[in-house]
Amino acid sequence: MRKMTLLCLMVATTLCLSVGAKAADAPELKCPVSGEAASKDHALAYKDGKVYFCCDNCPKKFEASTKKYATKANAQLVASGQYKEVKCPLTGKALNPDTAVEVGGVSVQFCCNNCKGKVEKAKANKQLNLVFNDKAFAKGFEKVVAADKK
Repeated sequence: MRKMTLLCLMVATTLCLSVGAKAADAPELKCPVSGEAASKDHALAYKDGKVYFCCDNCPKKFEASTKKYATKANAQLVASGQYKEVKCPLTGKALNPDTAVEVGGVSVQFCCNNCKGKVEKAKANKQLNLVFNDKAFAKGFEKVVAADKK
């Protein structure tokens, strides 16, 4: 009986730790409209995924001016794991893992050091725009399918 209780306790502890580790590893998503912490309670369908907002008002603003907020929404799709980088967002060429940099809280790779340098030299908002604007997003990112998540 004691062995069974101990075994159950060990399994429960392991499950709690693994769930806690996943939650700790999950990025804090930012509302593309306000920049505040986003909540899964306030979401809209966008590009075959979901974009999360901080409140009920921000989705309305987003729908009224989607183009204005598209860059930050695209970045959130990648940060939330709904999209993944597959090519250089500047050129559409194959990725070079040695060129990885963080842009808007997301690790991004480029085809070469020229593209990496162009992004690194830019200020934060310009970096975000270079990598996640609609044209760059279409070149470099694709929807994650269920098989990719395994």
